[in-house]
Amino acid sequence: MMIHLFHEAGSGPYARLHCGHKVMRAVIGRNGLTTRKQEGDLCTPVGTFALRQVYFRADRLPAPRTSLPLAALSPHDGWCDDPHSPLYNQLVHLPCPDRHEELWKADSIYDLIVVIGYNDDPARPGAGSAIFMHLQRPNLSPTEGCVALEKADLLHVLQAGAKAITIHP
Repeated sequence: MMIHLFHEAGSGPYARLHCGHKVMRAVIGRNGLTTRKQEGDLCTPVGTFALRQVYFRADRLPAPRTSLPLAALSPHDGWCDDPHSPLYNQLVHLPCPDRHEELWKADSIYDLIVVIGYNDDPARPGAGSAIFMHLQRPNLSPTEGCVALEKADLLHVLQAGAKAITIHP
């Protein structure tokens, strides 16, 4: 199943995600959408991408129902966002000498992560990394380029069998 994200001009960081007949509010990157994603630009990339993997905090959530590959996070998991690293845009185990983002967070936004297959086959240095679907912040603040959903909506997407996302310009 394919899910679709639509953003309307003037709607700020808010978009609509369509999964079957259900329409959900999504939050996107602070600087909107782009067809020319670059590391650190705070934009969400446009295109059609496979959903690769699901990670979850087993200390906070039961394993979600999904047909995607599933793994529990550990406090030693991170994601490399260093364009000079051979591990760029990949899961890394901490400590890691290269620049990275920690996936085990004090807040809840990474309690459930779906890796969007953007810039990963192969990764082009500097073209953007760590593009996920994850949980929204309570204040619905923009992401750094990811797609954020309410927990119930992200669980619905996984249970519906979504395998790919099209982020429409």
